[in-house]
Amino acid sequence: MKRIILVFALIFSFATVFTSCRDEKKADEQIEETMDEIGDDVEDAADDVGDGIEDAADEVEDAFDGN
Repeated sequence: MKRIILVFALIFSFATVFTSCRDEKKADEQIEETMDEIGDDVEDAADDVGDGIEDAADEVEDAFDGN
């Protein structure tokens, strides 16, 4: 019985040590990182839209040049 309790205590101790050593970010850092990611996603989406518009304009130009 004592051995089982000691094993659980040891496992709990190791779990506590390893989870408490994580690098936790502050709320400000998390917000800033999220905002940067959102900004990058918006830029990527704008680039994709711009590329789509250019491709469509090229197709229309090719259609008129072909006739």
